[in-house]
Amino acid sequence: MNKAHSDGPNAVGHKNVFTAVITAISDMFSEKGQLEPMGADERLDGKTVLVTGANTGLGKAIAIQLAERGAFVYMACRGGHPEAGEDVKRASGSDRVEMLKVDLSDMTSAAALCDQLKAIGKRIDIAVFNAGLMPAKSRRGPQEFELMFTVHFLASRLIVHRMLEDDVIVPSTDPALRPRIVFVSSEAHRSSKPIDFDTFGTPIDYGIKDGMGEYARSKLHLCTYATELSKQLNTGDETRVSVHSLCPGPVASSIAREAPRWLKPIINSIFKLTFQAPERAAKPVLLLAGGAAVEGRNGVYMHMMREKVVSDLAADPDNGGELWRRSQTLIAPYLK
Repeated sequence: MNKAHSDGPNAVGHKNVFTAVITAISDMFSEKGQLEPMGADERLDGKTVLVTGANTGLGKAIAIQLAERGAFVYMACRGGHPEAGEDVKRASGSDRVEMLKVDLSDMTSAAALCDQLKAIGKRIDIAVFNAGLMPAKSRRGPQEFELMFTVHFLASRLIVHRMLEDDVIVPSTDPALRPRIVFVSSEAHRSSKPIDFDTFGTPIDYGIKDGMGEYARSKLHLCTYATELSKQLNTGDETRVSVHSLCPGPVASSIAREAPRWLKPIINSIFKLTFQAPERAAKPVLLLAGGAAVEGRNGVYMHMMREKVVSDLAADPDNGGELWRRSQTLIAPYLK
């Protein structure tokens, strides 16, 4: 795999939805350092996969392509969405697809998903944390955490901890058994201010003008966590769990569904005309989740099909250690 790049378009510096769209389009047409996608002949037969936020958009495309390659796919979605599971079965030609209900804005629901996975007794070989949202204004979940903080980071933090604790994910140095964890993040994490650990987990009120800043911060939490998790699970040159993260680039999805009514036609038109279809945006996810090109590697970050490095803030070991400790305290009430 090619050497990581840190140059080129990055979708950074955006403070509102307009500048975010402009820089996202710039990113999509940058082809420097593109990597080859997962080969058409690469199969995932015998692998069990968990995909969050899999009922629509990018998550659904990921589930279809994983099922097409022979994987048994658990689609973890809010509300269950049985019709989405049937869509994935039809599109992939596989009946090895099951729905799991979870609301990732609710830590109790995330814990219940962990209980269900433990009860099923099936090992997860590949976990793809894809669920995402961008509210028009700040909202809080049942535990009073801000929604993006919970959905993008804290619920995933809890689920990973529980899956490791419950032997749903089992570390291994055997290439045939070594699990992979993939976090769908965003290049927006580079635009975030440093994490304020004095207010860590405390909801901050925001509106449409400063929502992008909070979105970026939630993705910085996620990239910092992914970096620290890869260090915690792997020592020296020995990889026991491959932990990767990526920005899929601009995707024609429903993530801006809460934009103001007057703005939606503009956003939807831009999405339709210039952004990637979910099927194309899924390619880097598939590469990190099952590609032979990254076998045995750890801590890879990709922007679309280009390997890069996370921001300095996300890579800072002090930030990673502090985020790990603070978040451990926040998930403790939901562990047992």
